[in-house]
Amino acid sequence: MALNRLPHRVVLYAIVAALLAGCASKDKLATGALPDDYRTRHPIVLTEGERTIDIPIASGDTRLTQGTRDVIRGFAAEYRNASSSVIQIMLPRGSVNGHAAQIVRKDIRRLLAASGVSPKKMIETTYDASVTGDAAPIRLSYVAITAQTAPCGAWPEDLALNTLENRNYYNFGCATQSNLAAQIANPTDLVGPRQMSPIDAEQRGQVIDSWRGTDKGDGGTTIVFN
Repeated sequence: MALNRLPHRVVLYAIVAALLAGCASKDKLATGALPDDYRTRHPIVLTEGERTIDIPIASGDTRLTQGTRDVIRGFAAEYRNASSSVIQIMLPRGSVNGHAAQIVRKDIRRLLAASGVSPKKMIETTYDASVTGDAAPIRLSYVAITAQTAPCGAWPEDLALNTLENRNYYNFGCATQSNLAAQIANPTDLVGPRQMSPIDAEQRGQVIDSWRGTDKGDGGTTIVFN
């Protein structure tokens, strides 16, 4: 009878040992595997990038509209802050509005010069717009240092295989990093802090008075509210 019960006990011990080993493996995965840092996987880097705007031109236009002038002024302000390269004025070639573009380009050059862009920094080029057959825009562009990340949307691994390892999937955090890079006004701020501006003594005095809560009466006496 003792010999017949021995195999059942051996099988029972084997099942218990397997269950304990499985629990130990799960605990090890849950506590030992840390999520990856998305900032390392999708770093924000400084690289050379092209910034462009398209100026719509109708076939009968002879000058820029007020709204278009405001857009070009804003583009010129960004150029002065971000770059010292040239601005390309790309004119459509072979489009129905080609003649109007040749007229308006002079208005664009005058507006850029009035906005602080040196005429020596403007170059004119053309691009083929005969394929579309429609009114093509005048494109303004310049090259500047830009903060950006690699393109998002990469899924090199099966998400179902990473669940037990407690790791972030590869594309996790990419959109956040890309949005943060797009919001940086001055990419060189990522390199180091800027120099502090001089102290405004008058503004400092007003701030101190406001913080103290001071008020002078008719007799010139300073009343302090604690």
